Amino acid sequence: MKNTNELEEIVASQRARISELEALVKYYEERFRLAMIKQYAPSSEKSPPPEQLGLFDEVENTADLTQPEPELEQITYTRRKKKGKRKDDLSKLPVEVINYTLTEEECVCTECGGNLHEMGHDIARRELTIIPAQAVITEHRRAIYACRCCERSGVSVPIIKAPIPEPVIKGSLASPSAMAHIMTQKYLMHSPLNRQEKDWERQGVNLSRQTMANWVIRCAEDWLQPLYDRMKQQLLEHKVLHADETSVQVLNEPGKKATSDSFMWLYRTGRDTQKHIIIFEYQPGRAHIYPQKFLQGWSGYLHTDGYGVYHMLPPEIVVVGCWSHARRKFSDALKLLPAEGRRKSPEYQAIERLGFLFHLEEKWKQLHPEERHRRRQKESKPLAEAFFSWLEGLRVLPKSALGKAVSYALEQKKWLMNVYLDGRTELSNNRIENSVRPFSLGRKNWMFCNSIKGADASSVVYSIIETAKANGLKPFEYLKFLFETLPNSTISAMDSLLPWGESVPLSCRMPLAEAADD
Repeated sequence: MKNTNELEEIVASQRARISELEALVKYYEERFRLAMIKQYAPSSEKSPPPEQLGLFDEVENTADLTQPEPELEQITYTRRKKKGKRKDDLSKLPVEVINYTLTEEECVCTECGGNLHEMGHDIARRELTIIPAQAVITEHRRAIYACRCCERSGVSVPIIKAPIPEPVIKGSLASPSAMAHIMTQKYLMHSPLNRQEKDWERQGVNLSRQTMANWVIRCAEDWLQPLYDRMKQQLLEHKVLHADETSVQVLNEPGKKATSDSFMWLYRTGRDTQKHIIIFEYQPGRAHIYPQKFLQGWSGYLHTDGYGVYHMLPPEIVVVGCWSHARRKFSDALKLLPAEGRRKSPEYQAIERLGFLFHLEEKWKQLHPEERHRRRQKESKPLAEAFFSWLEGLRVLPKSALGKAVSYALEQKKWLMNVYLDGRTELSNNRIENSVRPFSLGRKNWMFCNSIKGADASSVVYSIIETAKANGLKPFEYLKFLFETLPNSTISAMDSLLPWGESVPLSCRMPLAEAADD
């Protein structure tokens, strides 16, 4: 029979095991609830406006006890102006007029029987009419000239042909408009080539996906690649950049299984520039050697997420962390709590503190970088330091959602605080994540690239299209312009053909072009 000490040890061991299993069950419950929230709940991470934040003794700081209480009629409510809603501006669209008139027999006065005359017209209604895409064959005929005098008396007769523009692909049916259509359908509207093949068939054109793929690769290599290289050169002239990466599957890649992931790396300029540049670069892996090679010889501030390979870059590249990623983890932890207890939770307090930093940044959005830097040092940086001091004082379970959020923020502190080194930096890396999104949406439709050449061509075309969008251009019109111009231009004219170049016609520009920051 077991003695008392042995029984106590067994009970203690069982209690420890029960506590361990309860913690494990709680962990899996959190993971399950978070998965459900991410799948079905709204994904907004917006913080409440500053007037709703209860932190940092705002009431005490803003109250003026020497002022009398306001009268009832002095307390007014101002409706907040809605953002993002535009009026229907159709003034830039061409207008087709349909006139409705009476016949000669109907032009009779109902009172006296005299003839009616037209005194004017009114616009009964306006409609938005769509003209579907239509495939036609364009024949390029050139005149051939000969000399009559030489024909009569000469030994030889010179034949002169009228000059015509160079084709986008010699010996093929590809036209500038066809290439622009295929590329925008795939890389802007996310329609894979097999769907486009069916669409061409419905228009009576037998154009295979293989032919379209060859056209895309050929045009990317021959005409868009030099433009891409020049854009990359100009990107690296900026001192503030953003970087991110996302997976892509390449079926026929030497030394790798078809199911393995490769990566599309992205780099783009910051907000304080008139030339918004977005560069995609295909690479077989996700190691630090790829951004290091891309950024070789460059120094400046690089906005990234918390992925560790960026922290392995040379010291002349100052990595600036993303406060949105830190806030996101507290936001996820908050969603796991019951609604009635959220406002008093550490998760809510963390989001409040971070939200105030973001609201300050919104206030300073239009300031000159030097003034923004000064304001940050005076107002924002002390709040950020107080936030980390507050985190260090929290007692949390390491494996809980809150514990992981706290650990992540403290681990990233060094890079998060780098935002206070320069007024040109930003609080988040959302700018590059917005550029990744079109690629991610397209990947869901076309799923993979067949070859390395296809992946490289995709990176070039995506770079041209996304840069065009960021600078207020219409991608189809811009690509059509490029394929009409590049086969007939020289390398020296390359800069004028960039999205901000003086040779780009007004027809390529959006009627309501907005800055990339908005």
